[in-house]
Amino acid sequence: MKSYQKAQKPVKGNVKILDEQVLLETASEGLLSLSVELGMEVVRQLLEADVTTLAGEKGRHDSGRTAYRHGSEHTKVVMGGEKREIRRPRVRSKDGVELSLPTLTAFQDEEPLNQAVLARLLAGVSTRKYAGSRELKDPDAACISKSEVNRRFVKELSSLMEEFFNRRIDGDYPIMMLDGMAVGKMTVIAAMGIGRDGRKRMLGLSAGGTENQAAVKELLTDLLGRGLAPDRPRLFVLDGGKALHKAVTDTFGKYAVIQRCQVHKKRNVQDQLPKSEQTNVGLALSRAYLEHDYDKARRALEHIADGLENRYPKAAASLREGLEETLTVHRLKLPGLLRQTLSNTNAMESANSVAASVLKRVKHWKDGEQILRYAAAGFAEAEKSFRRIKGYRQIPLLLEALYHELDMPAQHGTKIA
Repeated sequence: MKSYQKAQKPVKGNVKILDEQVLLETASEGLLSLSVELGMEVVRQLLEADVTTLAGEKGRHDSGRTAYRHGSEHTKVVMGGEKREIRRPRVRSKDGVELSLPTLTAFQDEEPLNQAVLARLLAGVSTRKYAGSRELKDPDAACISKSEVNRRFVKELSSLMEEFFNRRIDGDYPIMMLDGMAVGKMTVIAAMGIGRDGRKRMLGLSAGGTENQAAVKELLTDLLGRGLAPDRPRLFVLDGGKALHKAVTDTFGKYAVIQRCQVHKKRNVQDQLPKSEQTNVGLALSRAYLEHDYDKARRALEHIADGLENRYPKAAASLREGLEETLTVHRLKLPGLLRQTLSNTNAMESANSVAASVLKRVKHWKDGEQILRYAAAGFAEAEKSFRRIKGYRQIPLLLEALYHELDMPAQHGTKIA
Protein backbone atom coordinates (compact mmCIF):
# COMPACT_ATOMS: atom_id res chain seq x y z
CA MET A 1 0.00 0.00 0.00
CA LYS A 2 2.84 2.36 0.79
CA SER A 3 4.25 2.00 -2.70
CA TYR A 4 0.94 3.08 -4.21
CA GLN A 5 0.84 6.16 -1.98
CA LYS A 6 4.32 7.21 -3.09
CA ALA A 7 3.80 6.51 -6.78
CA GLN A 8 0.22 7.85 -6.80
CA LYS A 9 -0.83 4.95 -9.02
CA PRO A 10 -4.33 3.44 -9.18
CA VAL A 11 -4.86 0.39 -6.97
CA LYS A 12 -7.40 -1.21 -9.31
CA GLY A 13 -6.69 -4.91 -9.60
CA ASN A 14 -4.33 -4.85 -6.60
CA VAL A 15 -6.84 -5.10 -3.75
CA LYS A 16 -7.91 -8.53 -2.52
CA ILE A 17 -11.15 -9.04 -0.58
CA LEU A 18 -10.65 -11.46 2.30
CA ASP A 19 -14.11 -11.29 3.92
CA GLU A 20 -16.94 -10.43 1.54
CA GLN A 21 -19.61 -10.72 4.25
CA VAL A 22 -18.10 -7.92 6.36
CA LEU A 23 -17.93 -5.66 3.31
CA LEU A 24 -21.52 -6.40 2.34
CA GLU A 25 -22.75 -5.58 5.83
CA THR A 26 -20.97 -2.22 5.76
CA ALA A 27 -22.12 -1.57 2.19
CA SER A 28 -25.74 -1.99 3.30
CA GLU A 29 -25.36 1.39 5.03
CA GLY A 30 -24.38 3.00 1.74
CA LEU A 31 -21.47 2.98 -0.68
CA LEU A 32 -20.01 6.17 0.77
CA SER A 33 -20.09 4.67 4.26
CA LEU A 34 -18.19 1.65 2.96
CA SER A 35 -15.68 3.83 1.13
CA VAL A 36 -14.99 5.95 4.20
CA GLU A 37 -14.64 2.90 6.46
CA LEU A 38 -12.17 1.34 4.03
CA GLY A 39 -10.37 4.65 3.70
CA MET A 40 -9.95 4.97 7.46
CA GLU A 41 -8.53 1.44 7.66
CA VAL A 42 -6.09 2.25 4.87
CA VAL A 43 -4.96 5.35 6.79
CA ARG A 44 -4.39 3.24 9.94
CA GLN A 45 -2.24 0.79 7.99
CA LEU A 46 -0.28 3.57 6.32
CA LEU A 47 0.38 5.19 9.70
CA GLU A 48 1.70 1.89 11.03
CA ALA A 49 3.88 1.56 7.93
CA ASP A 50 5.29 5.05 8.65
CA VAL A 51 6.11 4.01 12.20
CA THR A 52 7.85 0.84 10.98
CA THR A 53 9.92 2.88 8.55
CA LEU A 54 11.04 5.25 11.32
CA ALA A 55 11.37 2.87 14.31
CA GLY A 56 11.73 -0.57 12.75
CA GLU A 57 9.66 -3.73 13.23
CA LYS A 58 7.76 -3.88 16.51
CA GLY A 59 9.22 -6.32 19.02
CA ARG A 60 12.41 -6.88 17.06
CA HIS A 61 15.74 -5.68 18.46
CA ASP A 62 17.63 -3.31 16.18
CA SER A 63 20.85 -1.80 17.51
CA GLY A 64 20.92 0.70 14.65
CA ARG A 65 17.46 2.17 15.09
CA THR A 66 17.32 5.94 15.57
CA ALA A 67 13.76 6.24 16.86
CA TYR A 68 11.30 4.40 19.08
CA ARG A 69 7.54 4.04 19.53
CA HIS A 70 5.95 6.30 22.12
CA GLY A 71 2.34 5.20 22.51
CA SER A 72 -0.56 6.82 20.65
CA GLU A 73 -3.04 9.66 20.93
CA HIS A 74 -6.33 10.87 19.45
CA THR A 75 -6.21 13.13 16.39
CA LYS A 76 -8.34 13.90 13.35
CA VAL A 77 -7.93 13.27 9.62
CA VAL A 78 -9.98 14.48 6.65
CA MET A 79 -12.02 11.74 5.02
CA GLY A 80 -15.26 11.91 3.02
CA GLY A 81 -15.33 15.70 3.19
CA GLU A 82 -15.32 15.70 7.01
CA LYS A 83 -12.88 15.46 9.92
CA ARG A 84 -12.86 12.05 11.60
CA GLU A 85 -11.20 10.83 14.74
CA ILE A 86 -8.38 8.31 14.59
CA ARG A 87 -5.64 7.13 16.94
CA ARG A 88 -2.24 8.09 15.69
CA PRO A 89 0.88 6.20 16.75
CA ARG A 90 3.66 8.41 18.10
CA VAL A 91 7.36 8.11 17.32
CA ARG A 92 10.27 9.89 18.99
CA SER A 93 13.91 10.13 18.08
CA LYS A 94 16.54 8.88 20.54
CA ASP A 95 17.02 12.43 21.80
CA GLY A 96 13.29 12.76 22.55
CA VAL A 97 12.10 14.80 19.52
CA GLU A 98 8.61 13.97 18.24
CA LEU A 99 8.80 12.77 14.61
CA SER A 100 6.11 13.56 12.06
CA LEU A 101 4.36 10.87 10.05
CA PRO A 102 4.06 11.59 6.29
CA THR A 103 0.68 9.86 6.07
CA LEU A 104 -0.76 11.99 8.88
CA THR A 105 0.47 15.17 7.20
CA ALA A 106 -1.16 14.13 3.92
CA PHE A 107 -4.54 13.24 5.44
CA GLN A 108 -4.71 16.29 7.69
CA ASP A 109 -4.64 18.58 4.66
CA GLU A 110 -7.93 20.49 4.99
CA GLU A 111 -8.24 21.54 1.35
CA PRO A 112 -10.57 18.60 0.47
CA LEU A 113 -12.76 19.58 3.44
CA ASN A 114 -12.86 23.22 2.35
CA GLN A 115 -13.68 22.20 -1.21
CA ALA A 116 -16.54 20.01 0.02
CA VAL A 117 -17.96 22.92 2.02
CA LEU A 118 -17.66 25.26 -0.96
CA ALA A 119 -19.31 22.81 -3.35
CA ARG A 120 -22.29 22.14 -1.07
CA LEU A 121 -22.96 25.78 -0.24
CA LEU A 122 -22.65 26.83 -3.89
CA ALA A 123 -25.15 24.07 -4.68
CA GLY A 124 -27.66 25.81 -2.41
CA VAL A 125 -27.18 24.20 1.01
CA SER A 126 -27.39 26.76 3.80
CA THR A 127 -24.90 26.87 6.68
CA ARG A 128 -27.74 26.00 9.08
CA LYS A 129 -28.67 22.87 7.13
CA TYR A 130 -25.13 21.80 6.26
CA ALA A 131 -24.94 19.11 8.96
CA GLY A 132 -28.21 17.56 7.78
CA SER A 133 -27.09 17.55 4.12
CA ARG A 134 -24.32 15.04 4.74
CA GLU A 135 -24.85 11.56 3.40
CA LEU A 136 -22.97 10.12 6.38
CA LYS A 137 -24.62 10.85 9.72
CA ASP A 138 -21.52 10.37 11.85
CA PRO A 139 -22.14 12.08 15.22
CA ASP A 140 -18.39 12.26 15.86
CA ALA A 141 -17.62 14.14 12.64
CA ALA A 142 -16.12 17.58 13.25
CA CYS A 143 -16.29 20.92 11.42
CA ILE A 144 -20.02 20.80 10.68
CA SER A 145 -21.30 23.61 12.91
CA LYS A 146 -22.81 26.69 11.28
CA SER A 147 -19.97 28.98 12.35
CA GLU A 148 -17.25 26.56 11.26
CA VAL A 149 -18.88 25.92 7.89
CA ASN A 150 -19.34 29.67 7.32
CA ARG A 151 -15.71 30.39 8.22
CA ARG A 152 -14.42 27.80 5.78
CA PHE A 153 -16.83 28.94 3.06
CA VAL A 154 -15.73 32.59 3.31
CA LYS A 155 -12.08 31.52 3.30
CA GLU A 156 -12.54 29.42 0.15
CA LEU A 157 -14.54 32.18 -1.55
CA SER A 158 -11.77 34.68 -0.82
CA SER A 159 -9.16 32.27 -2.14
CA LEU A 160 -11.21 31.64 -5.27
CA MET A 161 -11.72 35.38 -5.81
CA GLU A 162 -8.00 36.08 -5.47
CA GLU A 163 -7.18 33.37 -8.00
CA PHE A 164 -9.91 34.58 -10.37
CA PHE A 165 -8.76 38.20 -10.34
CA ASN A 166 -5.05 37.48 -10.58
CA ARG A 167 -4.86 34.85 -13.29
CA ARG A 168 -2.98 35.85 -16.40
CA ILE A 169 -4.75 36.38 -19.70
CA ASP A 170 -2.62 34.40 -22.12
CA GLY A 171 -3.35 33.93 -25.78
CA ASP A 172 -5.54 35.97 -28.07
CA TYR A 173 -9.26 36.53 -27.68
CA PRO A 174 -10.61 37.86 -30.99
CA ILE A 175 -14.14 37.91 -29.56
CA MET A 176 -15.27 39.49 -26.31
CA MET A 177 -18.69 39.85 -24.73
CA LEU A 178 -19.46 42.33 -21.94
CA ASP A 179 -22.63 42.62 -19.92
CA GLY A 180 -23.88 44.07 -16.65
CA MET A 181 -26.00 42.36 -13.99
CA ALA A 182 -27.79 44.09 -11.13
CA VAL A 183 -26.89 42.72 -7.69
CA GLY A 184 -28.49 44.52 -4.77
CA LYS A 185 -27.81 48.22 -5.24
CA MET A 186 -24.76 47.58 -7.39
CA THR A 187 -24.04 46.32 -10.89
CA VAL A 188 -21.55 43.56 -11.64
CA ILE A 189 -19.94 43.94 -15.06
CA ALA A 190 -18.47 40.77 -16.52
CA ALA A 191 -16.19 40.19 -19.51
CA MET A 192 -16.07 36.91 -21.41
CA GLY A 193 -13.39 36.09 -23.96
CA ILE A 194 -13.71 33.62 -26.82
CA GLY A 195 -10.42 32.27 -28.13
CA ARG A 196 -9.44 31.30 -31.64
CA ASP A 197 -10.35 27.73 -30.80
CA GLY A 198 -13.88 28.79 -29.84
CA ARG A 199 -13.43 28.14 -26.14
CA LYS A 200 -15.02 30.59 -23.70
CA ARG A 201 -13.35 31.98 -20.61
CA MET A 202 -14.38 34.55 -18.03
CA LEU A 203 -11.72 37.26 -18.16
CA GLY A 204 -12.73 39.59 -15.35
CA LEU A 205 -15.32 41.36 -13.23
CA SER A 206 -15.91 44.76 -11.71
CA ALA A 207 -18.66 46.26 -9.59
CA GLY A 208 -20.07 49.76 -9.58
CA GLY A 209 -23.11 51.73 -8.52
CA THR A 210 -24.51 51.36 -12.02
CA GLU A 211 -23.35 50.10 -15.41
CA ASN A 212 -21.28 53.27 -15.74
CA GLN A 213 -18.29 54.08 -17.89
CA ALA A 214 -15.86 54.31 -14.96
CA ALA A 215 -16.67 50.78 -13.76
CA VAL A 216 -16.32 49.39 -17.28
CA LYS A 217 -13.01 51.19 -17.84
CA GLU A 218 -11.74 49.83 -14.53
CA LEU A 219 -12.54 46.32 -15.77
CA LEU A 220 -10.91 46.84 -19.16
CA THR A 221 -7.80 48.39 -17.60
CA ASP A 222 -7.50 45.35 -15.34
CA LEU A 223 -7.72 43.02 -18.36
CA LEU A 224 -4.94 44.91 -20.14
CA GLY A 225 -2.81 44.78 -17.01
CA ARG A 226 -3.15 41.00 -16.86
CA GLY A 227 -2.07 40.44 -20.43
CA LEU A 228 -4.90 41.20 -22.87
CA ALA A 229 -3.34 42.64 -26.05
CA PRO A 230 -4.76 46.13 -26.78
CA ASP A 231 -3.66 46.30 -30.43
CA ARG A 232 -5.40 43.27 -31.96
CA PRO A 233 -8.56 43.59 -34.05
CA ARG A 234 -11.35 42.27 -31.88
CA LEU A 235 -15.11 41.86 -32.18
CA PHE A 236 -16.95 43.16 -29.11
CA VAL A 237 -20.50 41.89 -28.70
CA LEU A 238 -22.39 44.32 -26.44
CA ASP A 239 -25.95 44.73 -25.25
CA GLY A 240 -26.19 48.30 -26.47
CA GLY A 241 -25.47 50.15 -23.22
CA LYS A 242 -23.82 53.50 -23.88
CA ALA A 243 -21.33 53.11 -21.00
CA LEU A 244 -20.10 49.78 -22.36
CA HIS A 245 -19.82 51.14 -25.88
CA LYS A 246 -17.88 54.28 -24.92
CA ALA A 247 -15.52 52.49 -22.54
CA VAL A 248 -14.67 49.87 -25.19
CA THR A 249 -14.06 52.40 -27.96
CA ASP A 250 -12.07 54.68 -25.66
CA THR A 251 -9.87 51.81 -24.50
CA PHE A 252 -9.32 49.91 -27.74
CA GLY A 253 -9.87 52.64 -30.31
CA LYS A 254 -9.79 51.52 -33.94
CA TYR A 255 -9.16 47.91 -32.94
CA ALA A 256 -12.66 47.57 -31.51
CA VAL A 257 -15.33 46.37 -33.94
CA ILE A 258 -18.75 46.54 -32.27
CA GLN A 259 -21.64 44.13 -32.74
CA ARG A 260 -24.79 45.26 -30.95
CA CYS A 261 -26.93 42.43 -29.63
CA GLN A 262 -29.86 41.85 -31.98
CA VAL A 263 -31.93 40.25 -29.21
CA HIS A 264 -31.57 43.35 -27.01
CA LYS A 265 -32.40 45.60 -29.95
CA LYS A 266 -35.55 43.63 -30.69
CA ARG A 267 -36.54 43.76 -27.02
CA ASN A 268 -35.92 47.51 -26.79
CA VAL A 269 -38.11 48.19 -29.81
CA GLN A 270 -40.93 45.99 -28.50
CA ASP A 271 -40.84 47.83 -25.17
CA GLN A 272 -41.94 50.98 -27.03
CA LEU A 273 -44.96 49.24 -28.56
CA PRO A 274 -48.39 48.24 -27.24
CA LYS A 275 -48.76 44.51 -26.62
CA SER A 276 -51.02 44.15 -29.65
CA GLU A 277 -48.13 45.17 -31.94
CA GLN A 278 -45.20 43.47 -30.22
CA THR A 279 -45.54 40.02 -31.78
CA ASN A 280 -45.90 41.17 -35.39
CA VAL A 281 -43.07 43.68 -35.17
CA GLY A 282 -40.89 41.13 -33.38
CA LEU A 283 -41.41 38.61 -36.18
CA ALA A 284 -40.62 41.27 -38.81
CA LEU A 285 -37.37 42.16 -37.03
CA SER A 286 -36.39 38.49 -36.78
CA ARG A 287 -37.00 37.99 -40.51
CA ALA A 288 -34.91 41.07 -41.31
CA TYR A 289 -31.96 39.84 -39.24
CA LEU A 290 -32.19 36.42 -40.89
CA GLU A 291 -31.40 37.99 -44.26
CA HIS A 292 -27.95 36.80 -45.27
CA ASP A 293 -27.15 39.84 -47.41
CA TYR A 294 -26.18 43.00 -45.53
CA ASP A 295 -27.96 45.42 -47.89
CA LYS A 296 -31.18 43.40 -47.84
CA ALA A 297 -31.16 43.20 -44.04
CA ARG A 298 -30.57 46.94 -43.71
CA ARG A 299 -33.36 47.83 -46.16
CA ALA A 300 -35.76 45.50 -44.34
CA LEU A 301 -34.98 47.15 -40.99
CA GLU A 302 -35.33 50.65 -42.42
CA HIS A 303 -38.64 49.67 -43.93
CA ILE A 304 -39.86 48.54 -40.49
CA ALA A 305 -38.68 51.82 -38.95
CA ASP A 306 -40.51 53.82 -41.66
CA GLY A 307 -43.69 51.88 -40.92
CA LEU A 308 -43.45 52.67 -37.22
CA GLU A 309 -42.58 56.35 -37.63
CA ASN A 310 -46.09 57.87 -37.65
CA ARG A 311 -47.84 55.70 -35.05
CA TYR A 312 -44.94 54.75 -32.76
CA PRO A 313 -42.12 57.28 -33.21
CA LYS A 314 -40.28 56.13 -30.07
CA ALA A 315 -40.15 52.56 -31.38
CA ALA A 316 -38.85 53.83 -34.74
CA ALA A 317 -36.18 55.92 -33.01
CA SER A 318 -35.17 52.95 -30.86
CA LEU A 319 -34.74 50.80 -33.97
CA ARG A 320 -32.70 53.39 -35.85
CA GLU A 321 -30.41 54.06 -32.89
CA GLY A 322 -27.27 51.98 -33.44
CA LEU A 323 -28.94 50.02 -36.26
CA GLU A 324 -25.70 49.82 -38.25
CA GLU A 325 -23.87 48.09 -35.40
CA THR A 326 -26.55 45.41 -35.12
CA LEU A 327 -25.56 44.37 -38.66
CA THR A 328 -21.79 44.09 -38.12
CA VAL A 329 -21.86 40.30 -38.50
CA HIS A 330 -23.69 40.83 -41.82
CA ARG A 331 -21.18 43.42 -42.99
CA LEU A 332 -18.28 41.10 -42.12
CA LYS A 333 -20.02 38.38 -44.18
CA LEU A 334 -19.71 35.77 -41.44
CA PRO A 335 -21.05 32.29 -42.22
CA GLY A 336 -24.47 31.34 -40.87
CA LEU A 337 -23.65 29.38 -37.70
CA LEU A 338 -20.95 31.76 -36.43
CA ARG A 339 -23.10 34.75 -37.42
CA GLN A 340 -25.99 33.38 -35.40
CA THR A 341 -23.75 32.91 -32.35
CA LEU A 342 -22.11 36.35 -32.49
CA SER A 343 -25.23 38.35 -33.34
CA ASN A 344 -26.26 38.37 -29.68
CA THR A 345 -24.95 38.10 -26.12
CA ASN A 346 -26.71 34.80 -25.36
CA ALA A 347 -23.41 33.11 -24.42
CA MET A 348 -22.79 35.83 -21.85
CA GLU A 349 -26.39 35.73 -20.64
CA SER A 350 -26.06 31.99 -20.05
CA ALA A 351 -23.02 32.56 -17.79
CA ASN A 352 -24.92 35.37 -16.03
CA SER A 353 -27.77 33.00 -15.20
CA VAL A 354 -25.42 30.52 -13.52
CA ALA A 355 -23.74 33.31 -11.54
CA ALA A 356 -27.15 34.73 -10.59
CA SER A 357 -28.17 31.35 -9.15
CA VAL A 358 -25.26 31.70 -6.71
CA LEU A 359 -25.76 35.40 -6.01
CA LYS A 360 -29.47 35.10 -5.25
CA ARG A 361 -28.75 33.03 -2.14
CA VAL A 362 -27.59 36.15 -0.32
CA LYS A 363 -30.41 38.44 0.77
CA HIS A 364 -28.43 41.28 2.33
CA TRP A 365 -25.10 42.45 0.90
CA LYS A 366 -22.50 44.04 3.17
CA ASP A 367 -20.30 45.66 0.54
CA GLY A 368 -18.95 45.44 -3.00
CA GLU A 369 -16.17 43.04 -2.01
CA GLN A 370 -18.69 40.49 -0.78
CA ILE A 371 -20.61 40.82 -4.05
CA LEU A 372 -17.43 40.25 -6.07
CA ARG A 373 -16.54 37.17 -3.97
CA TYR A 374 -19.86 35.54 -4.75
CA ALA A 375 -19.83 36.72 -8.38
CA ALA A 376 -16.37 35.24 -8.92
CA ALA A 377 -17.59 31.94 -7.44
CA GLY A 378 -20.69 32.04 -9.64
CA PHE A 379 -18.80 32.68 -12.86
CA ALA A 380 -16.14 30.10 -11.92
CA GLU A 381 -19.02 27.65 -11.54
CA ALA A 382 -20.34 28.69 -14.96
CA GLU A 383 -16.92 28.07 -16.52
CA LYS A 384 -17.10 24.41 -15.55
CA SER A 385 -19.85 23.84 -18.13
CA PHE A 386 -18.42 26.07 -20.88
CA ARG A 387 -18.21 24.51 -24.33
CA ARG A 388 -16.93 25.80 -27.63
CA ILE A 389 -19.26 28.21 -29.34
CA LYS A 390 -21.31 27.05 -32.29
CA GLY A 391 -19.50 27.78 -35.54
CA TYR A 392 -16.04 27.90 -33.90
CA ARG A 393 -14.44 26.31 -36.97
CA GLN A 394 -15.36 29.48 -38.87
CA ILE A 395 -13.45 31.83 -36.54
CA PRO A 396 -10.50 32.08 -39.01
CA LEU A 397 -12.96 33.71 -41.42
CA LEU A 398 -13.85 36.23 -38.71
CA LEU A 399 -10.16 37.03 -38.19
CA GLU A 400 -9.69 37.58 -41.89
CA ALA A 401 -12.74 39.85 -41.99
CA LEU A 402 -11.58 41.87 -38.97
CA TYR A 403 -8.14 42.55 -40.43
CA HIS A 404 -9.75 43.46 -43.76
CA GLU A 405 -12.28 45.72 -42.01
CA LEU A 406 -9.47 47.67 -40.37
CA ASP A 407 -7.28 47.55 -43.50
CA MET A 408 -4.48 45.86 -41.54
CA PRO A 409 -2.02 43.16 -42.56
CA ALA A 410 -1.94 40.06 -40.41
CA GLN A 411 0.56 40.46 -37.56
CA HIS A 412 3.53 38.18 -37.21
CA GLY A 413 2.41 34.80 -35.88
CA THR A 414 -1.23 35.42 -36.81
CA LYS A 415 -2.62 32.60 -38.88
CA ILE A 416 -5.42 33.61 -41.21
CA ALA A 417 -7.36 30.90 -43.04
